[in-house]
Amino acid sequence: MLDVGKWPIFALISQEELRLISQACVFGSAGNEGLYVTENDEVFVLGTNCSGCLGTGDTQNCLTPKRLDSLCGKKIISMSYGSGPHVIIATADGEVFTWGHNGYSQLGNGTCTQGLSPCLVSTNLLNKKVIEVASGAHHSMVLTSDGEVYAWGYNNSGQVGSGSTANQPTPRKVTSSIQNKMVVNIACGQMCSVAVMDNGEVYVWGYNGNGQLGLGSNGNQPTPCRVAALQGVHVCQVVCGYAHTMALTTDGSIYAWGANAYGQLGTGNRSNQSYPVNVQLPKERIIEIAACHSSHTSAAKSQSAQVFMWGQCRGQSVIAPHLTYFTCTDDVFGCVSTPAVMWRLLTLELEDHLTVAQSLKKQFDNPETADLKILVDGKHIHVHKALLRIRCEPFRSILSNFNEEVLEINTFSYPVYRAFLEYLYTDNISLPPEDAVGLLDLATFYKVNRLKRLCQQTIKQGISVENAIILLAAAVKYEAEDLEEFCFRFCVNHMTLVTQTEAFLQMDNDLLKSFINKASKAGAFKN
Repeated sequence: MLDVGKWPIFALISQEELRLISQACVFGSAGNEGLYVTENDEVFVLGTNCSGCLGTGDTQNCLTPKRLDSLCGKKIISMSYGSGPHVIIATADGEVFTWGHNGYSQLGNGTCTQGLSPCLVSTNLLNKKVIEVASGAHHSMVLTSDGEVYAWGYNNSGQVGSGSTANQPTPRKVTSSIQNKMVVNIACGQMCSVAVMDNGEVYVWGYNGNGQLGLGSNGNQPTPCRVAALQGVHVCQVVCGYAHTMALTTDGSIYAWGANAYGQLGTGNRSNQSYPVNVQLPKERIIEIAACHSSHTSAAKSQSAQVFMWGQCRGQSVIAPHLTYFTCTDDVFGCVSTPAVMWRLLTLELEDHLTVAQSLKKQFDNPETADLKILVDGKHIHVHKALLRIRCEPFRSILSNFNEEVLEINTFSYPVYRAFLEYLYTDNISLPPEDAVGLLDLATFYKVNRLKRLCQQTIKQGISVENAIILLAAAVKYEAEDLEEFCFRFCVNHMTLVTQTEAFLQMDNDLLKSFINKASKAGAFKN
């Protein structure tokens, strides 16, 4: 059962019906329209039905749920909505359906006629498999499985990316500077569009009056243009608010730009920014960011499940990230955003569909089922004694006669120890290279060889001129020979720059001698 109680529209549904919901989306100018999918893949809608946005074939309000037969069994994987409102969805088969307001051809059917029922968008998409959809106020955009982007609808500021400002009545492939590039994520603001490439580059186009394109100016951009200020970082997710944009990097950092009248950039002030600026959050890795083109609210979730919000909060301005009591970013938009809409299609992982691995992953740090709390740096991590004994030899002896409710650990930091425990539940790690060094220390201490190899892999992927010497020292300390050789080769290949870093100047004397001797034998000083 999805927790949809934070959205008032669902007060119209019985508790029995609520228990069957597996997907839901609340939309509309006042959050008065909703769509939900049940466990047996039936699709229902309810609400005020503005512009026929419920897809029921008419414009009559629905105070009781009404089934959309044409979508039942389609398995919705992505959903977005515009301000009209109009609705766009993608199914598991890669089909795209639209309905609702169509005054600017945002339904992609070649007309400007209101769509009262879901209609398959076929022009230029018939042989394409769509995996993600996005929409602005009155334009639509889709991402295909082969990394192509198609857009249509209102185009007064170039938000369709066609190179002109003429409205686009049917899907048109966005090419120009992103041609032959693989797109992995898309997002839309009210009148702008954003795409992330598989190499982490970000391209933007459309309206730019508030600097929401991040190009350092306020001029509109009718074709995709790379955000040059993000060079050197690898972006993995983008989201758009009404007139601001945020990007999440693979190392867990957030960049934001655009309108800031409500503090939605999280910079501590209300000044608009036409260049990306780093959002300062506690030193925890961020794993998800959230924004909605209907609002001026921003949110983020950290690796330790802390949820932050900033921007418009029930009419007030929160100009810097604020730690909330919420457990997910979706709750932020249900409780504090204006309007109270959803920033994405909310989906429940049905318990009876989970594998053993997925089930274990969900139980990590779950206080409801855990029988042991591990205390690190004043913070609790909820775990299960049986799993720790099974997965880690040292825990077998530690917990053999341990009958307390709390086990205190003073040897390692909270982020490192939490990552270690999460590894025991998931077989994966997700840490920046600097923290992976600490985890490598732990893996060596506990003699967990596979974790040690994963740490080395993470460090290799994140090595840079600035941290190469630090990582080399760690490899030597923890006797990671393969990693040591990798770091050494990196340093030799970038010798001039590495020797100018602060880390090199502070290098341990014995390590420095060893490094110079080995580098000399490798021919690093021949010239």
